[in-house]
Amino acid sequence: MPKTVYLYTVGCQMNVLDSELVASELLAAGYRLVDTPRAADVILLNTCSVRQHAEDKVYSALGRLKHAKQRRRRIIGVLGCMAQKDHQQILRRAPHVDLVVGPGQLGKLHEALETVQNGGGPVVAISAQRAAGSKAEVARSFVPFDVPRRGEVRPVRCQALVRIMFGCDKFCTYCIVPSVRGPEQSRPVAQIEQEVRRLADQGVVEVTLIGQTVNSYHDRSSGGSVRLADLLYRLHDTSGLRRIKFVTNHPNHMDDDLLAAVRDLPKVNPYFHVPAQSGSDRILKLMKRGYSVGQYCEMLQRIRAAVPQAAITSDFIVGFCGETEEDFQQTVELVRRARFKNSFIFKYSPRPGTKAAALWADDVPQSVKLRRNNQLLAVQNAISLEDNQRLVGQVVEVLVEGPSKVARKSSPAGDAPTEIVQLVGRTRCDRIVVFDGSLELAGQILPVVVQRAEAVTLFGALTDNRYSAPVAAAHSLCDPS
Repeated sequence: MPKTVYLYTVGCQMNVLDSELVASELLAAGYRLVDTPRAADVILLNTCSVRQHAEDKVYSALGRLKHAKQRRRRIIGVLGCMAQKDHQQILRRAPHVDLVVGPGQLGKLHEALETVQNGGGPVVAISAQRAAGSKAEVARSFVPFDVPRRGEVRPVRCQALVRIMFGCDKFCTYCIVPSVRGPEQSRPVAQIEQEVRRLADQGVVEVTLIGQTVNSYHDRSSGGSVRLADLLYRLHDTSGLRRIKFVTNHPNHMDDDLLAAVRDLPKVNPYFHVPAQSGSDRILKLMKRGYSVGQYCEMLQRIRAAVPQAAITSDFIVGFCGETEEDFQQTVELVRRARFKNSFIFKYSPRPGTKAAALWADDVPQSVKLRRNNQLLAVQNAISLEDNQRLVGQVVEVLVEGPSKVARKSSPAGDAPTEIVQLVGRTRCDRIVVFDGSLELAGQILPVVVQRAEAVTLFGALTDNRYSAPVAAAHSLCDPS
């Protein structure tokens, strides 16, 4: 009887991909995935350390799992960034945890599970700390985890994440990633090409190339020099592939060759996620971001000159150590000037092990952080809504991902066999579009006319009735109910 596994994921796209690879490996080893921890023999939490809230969620879940384990013998494991950063603390706070495996040691997970099953736990498998040796020595301890991928474990079968690099060497003062993900390493281009071809053969039509600073990709493994722009050209003609994205970018690596590749390659989406983090030069210097507001704005101008139709998104941290009201208002002004498609806004959370946590007090009150977060979000949402409203009446190409999270169903009319549900998809500029259609459309790229716009979502209808089977009293997508 195969053992059952419940895998819970917190965090970024790196963690989502790690969970997909873990699930693929465990399925190949004879395990079976289940949807609830209650039904699982093995419960794995793939964790994030970027913000305190993410860690709190994991410790809360571990507290509940202590009682679940008392009722029935289960293996409980903590994977990912928290495992790498806090392995001793995890075992101290949650002694019922059986294994702790960092992101650079996921290849040892199956072996660790067998050890625990044979009574040998707890098992700790983590990579070297950044100060434990030379960069090369530490990098070797973060072992790439590449296993054959299975389409059935991806959240959306037609889309896939492809890691092109590991780790980070930026050491922004607020960020724990260089410690928990290790030194920056670029994957060999031949491995990436082979993986993308295999994914396309599985029916994947869109790949997203991911890295902590994806546009610093630089492969020298075969004696040459391959940068991200070169990689885009090499992947572009992959048979079956329709779209290519890449995230997350760093402003200092947005070179003209990359912009030219996005401009000239039809399959590459004109979409750039480039975190700014602050609109204050003083705060950017404290964050050790390596650029000024003026340099960031110059980069935006180059993007828009080279790729006029590009959508640009950003990240911001409010309430960083010592941030004054003047600093914050400079951030508001940057958002107004830049007119991002959308921004992801976070309240500063000190991370033990970072320079900011060691050197400066977290001196902005939570109430002030919350006010600044809400104010900046309101400014960004107003810009997003205004820009999205310009798309009303236009036809956009949408890659259909599947049913929306709040998918409603409409009964087929007469003898029509196709059930109509609310679907969700994305444009080439990464705008979310909701519309009615049949589930069989998932994975197709179809024309949708935009009928209504909100700040983060477009609502529309398929332009060809062949794609939306006839329905009786179909709901209007302009109806907010």
